Amino acid sequence: MIPRYTLPEMGALWTDEAKLATWVEVEILACEAQHELGVVPAEDLAAIRQGVAPTPQRVAEIEATTDHDVIAFLSAFAETVPDPQATNPARWVHHGMTSSDLLDTALGATLARATDLVLAKADALVATLKARALEHWDDVCAGRTHGVQAEPTTFGHKLATFAFAVDRGRVRLRAARAAIAVGSISGAVGTYSNLDPFVESYVCEHLGLSVEPAATQVVARDRHAELLSALAVLGASVEQLGTEIRHLQRTEVREVEEPFGHGQRGSSAMPHKRNPIKAERLCGIARLLRANVIAAIEDVALWHERDITHSSTERVILPDSLIAADYQLDLARRVIEGLRVFPDQMRRNLDATGGLLWSSKVLLSLIEDEGMARDEAYEAVQTAAMRTWHTGRPFRETLAEIGLEVDADFFEPERFLQRHHTVRERLEALEP
Repeated sequence: MIPRYTLPEMGALWTDEAKLATWVEVEILACEAQHELGVVPAEDLAAIRQGVAPTPQRVAEIEATTDHDVIAFLSAFAETVPDPQATNPARWVHHGMTSSDLLDTALGATLARATDLVLAKADALVATLKARALEHWDDVCAGRTHGVQAEPTTFGHKLATFAFAVDRGRVRLRAARAAIAVGSISGAVGTYSNLDPFVESYVCEHLGLSVEPAATQVVARDRHAELLSALAVLGASVEQLGTEIRHLQRTEVREVEEPFGHGQRGSSAMPHKRNPIKAERLCGIARLLRANVIAAIEDVALWHERDITHSSTERVILPDSLIAADYQLDLARRVIEGLRVFPDQMRRNLDATGGLLWSSKVLLSLIEDEGMARDEAYEAVQTAAMRTWHTGRPFRETLAEIGLEVDADFFEPERFLQRHHTVRERLEALEP
């Protein structure tokens, strides 16, 4: 049975406790920079470093009066800073800064850390898809276009396409990670009016962030839209994987089956049911990720140097999207790890059309070996194929009825896979 997913890392990043701890981290780093500039005395910096993140409850108590989350935080944090010399060391906290200097820089650090967790899940999914693709590389099955059998492929090839899709998704996500790993401590309208730019560079360097080159007060929100777009595209690739599993698990096909645990129930009314609920969940999560992109793009256009229309939106869409993407990728990995594959049923399905999958090979044989014009050859093969569709007689027999004799050994699926090693070599080179 697949162990149930938990959020020991990703979920912890988005708690109020983690947020306030990151805010403290930013403020202490800013004070260290101010000390190096000669602004904050050494003894006051030492006291500030002893301060601890206030509890969410205490911040909420103060915010009930101030109606301002950052001011409430600063007041609550100041209460934890010792003052043995009565010098009021907490007065240096947030010195010269504005709220967004703290909020956006801390958010950049949190987004970078959260994206790293998602990337680790993407890496694990690529590795799992690659391993199972190689495991089933030679399991021949019907390739389908428009839902209709087309030509033989292998199940390994199917999984390889998803491995490369997730790989492309993580490349986009790495680029988005670089875009959002940005901070800004530049003052009320981004002009460093009350701050030496050294403070910004010091804080961002210690947090592993780049500096917003021209902040208005806030970090530009196209960065966040890029991140959520990358998550949505990656989620769509996982949705494509889930959709494939759902189709292949249908009773009429039954070439694969997602893991079904001991004691699991498929239906409250029908005990026989083994539904692809996990694959369906992968698809549902992708819808959520796509929907959040719209809100992220709406957040890009703020009034002048700053407004806060983005703020309430981001408190929902950023943690929700990263948590959902983290979960979706982890669930997809577990589904692929436990996926049951039925090669014998794949072979039986290859025979379901009586050999029609070989129509392209017959067409080319008539052109290459018999010297027939393409239109003439196509019409002949299609005529035989339509008879097979309507009568159910094997394709080889309907070909013979119109005077086209084809040897029985012609109808071997491996004839389509003589150059298939090219794709396998690319897959083997794929970094997990």
